[in-house]
Amino acid sequence: MVETCEEIESLEREWRDALCSKDMDRLRSMVHPDFVLIGTRSTGPFVMHRDEWLEAIKHRDVDSIDFTIREVTVLGNVMIGTVHGRWKLKYLGRMIEDCVVSTDVWVREGDRWMSIRRHSTPAPAPLDNNKGK
Repeated sequence: MVETCEEIESLEREWRDALCSKDMDRLRSMVHPDFVLIGTRSTGPFVMHRDEWLEAIKHRDVDSIDFTIREVTVLGNVMIGTVHGRWKLKYLGRMIEDCVVSTDVWVREGDRWMSIRRHSTPAPAPLDNNKGK
């Protein structure tokens, strides 16, 4: 389980770093051609397919993304991670801060894991136990 958690944490870190630097080549290599982002926001549910999601990345300026892996399950060539994330970004001129719980589904394609699904839903901000220290 520890190796699996470390593996998905490494993938999530790679994804975060590519998002923050807008490394489109890295993102394309990490996101499966059948990738779909499914989520809910205050405006309601949404679905974004790979090309639409990649295009949206070009319009975001990511300030920071912090995450914690909550759970990992591996079933052969499929790995599912539950991730609690907190991010700050500027999108279409608007600053957005959000906390989410995501279920990330990764599939092994040859020697590489690729994200094929991400379901993201708003979550309360975690308590900051280090505040004031």
